[in-house]
Amino acid sequence: MAKKILLVDDSSTARLTSRMIFSSKPNYTLISACDGREGVDTATREKPDLILMDVVMPRMTGIEACRTLKQQPETKRIPVILLTSRGEKDIADEGRAAGCTDFLTKPVDDEKLVALLKKHLGE
Repeated sequence: MAKKILLVDDSSTARLTSRMIFSSKPNYTLISACDGREGVDTATREKPDLILMDVVMPRMTGIEACRTLKQQPETKRIPVILLTSRGEKDIADEGRAAGCTDFLTKPVDDEKLVALLKKHLGE
């Protein structure tokens, strides 16, 4: 059974690139949202197996969305991997404090992404 991955990113280019990566991986189904607020709503409704979330987004940042998801009983156990174009330590510390599971730096490397998915989905 395919694992459901929620991608939350305000960049249509990033969403398209991720769709291309996932199109060659039949064991994953990709759904997406355009900002943190929509990401929280989609995660609550769809209950994905894992969430890939950009940090810098309008309406609600990835860190705020992660914090919100970790406070809700129905989404608190879903692994959240934050995607950031900036690997600064303060972003990582803030993300960990919000409950994120891991980090990936943009541009996303296909092999690193798949390795993280396998690690956090227990494959």
